[in-house]
Amino acid sequence: MTRIEFYFNVANKLDLIENLARTALAKRKQMTVLTTDNADSARVSSYLWQNSPTGFLPNLQIEATNLDLATSIKATFTPVIIGCDIKNLFQDDVLINLTINEPIFFSRFTQLIEMIGLDDDDKSTGRRRYKFYRDRGYEIKTIDHAMFLQNES
Repeated sequence: MTRIEFYFNVANKLDLIENLARTALAKRKQMTVLTTDNADSARVSSYLWQNSPTGFLPNLQIEATNLDLATSIKATFTPVIIGCDIKNLFQDDVLINLTINEPIFFSRFTQLIEMIGLDDDDKSTGRRRYKFYRDRGYEIKTIDHAMFLQNES
């Protein structure tokens, strides 16, 4: 059964994605980031390529106009896949959902990560997704990201 984690009070989702991607990479796991549109995908991809001064996180951005990349050999060996229409991937390790809906294909992944920001709309849609998973019998681990960051300091 898919392990589900909800990170709430996330002030910067891109930073959290970067940290989770580094952890997944260290564990030799692949990670998929489901975005709302191609612009979001490009923003996440650019952040992972350029944010760290000492390294980068290789990723493949799959645009809705080129879905063949999702099943290409590139996607098989790329640690992080980013896209808004990525149902047909070969990898099934970690899925990060950045959309407001539950991905219909989430149960094929070993782990699903949901991120809830600080604004009320994000909290509201996050609660709805939480209830959706809980009502289907999934155990959900919740992590207060603000407290997590304070404990790291």
